[in-house]
Amino acid sequence: MSVKIRLARRGRKKMAIYDVVVADARAPRDGRFIEKIGSYNPNTNPASININNERALKWLLNGAQPTDTVKAMLSYRGIMLKKHLQIGVLKGAITQEQADAKFEAWLNEKDAKIAGKTEGINKAKADARQKALDAEAAKNQARLDAIKAKEDEQKALLAAAEAANNPAAEEAAPEATEESEAPEASAEGDEAKA
Repeated sequence: MSVKIRLARRGRKKMAIYDVVVADARAPRDGRFIEKIGSYNPNTNPASININNERALKWLLNGAQPTDTVKAMLSYRGIMLKKHLQIGVLKGAITQEQADAKFEAWLNEKDAKIAGKTEGINKAKADARQKALDAEAAKNQARLDAIKAKEDEQKALLAAAEAANNPAAEEAAPEATEESEAPEASAEGDEAKA
């Protein structure tokens, strides 16, 4: 019996979630399986990969063949590296402590890289949100300025219309200026007489 480590689809339409299962190669994709060892959700960014590392390593060492997609996921999680190191230990090329140290160093580097990617994605989202808010604020300010300019224009038109409709106010204004000039002239005449 040939054993495969592969994906089994579940979830709704266009929002698939996959189970990582160990199954007979002859079994249907979503059918009978031997053991479920994890899940894969491609809908998140970065994709969520949850695999039981010990069980996956046990099945790999027992000869289960991963599909291409699952092999990429196992490499991403470091299980293929751990298998490689474990084979080296079994052959006597390195000790178990050396293998564990190499794996821990790789795992720390990988976790830092994943955290950096997640932080970069979150920062990009925050920047895009702030940019959208700034654009909206600028658009609102432009709209308010246009409304204010329109109101000022209407006030100017109303003032011009009132001035045109009320010529008596214009005539009264020059008379008032002539009256205010007359006392000044008489005051100047009084000073000249003195």
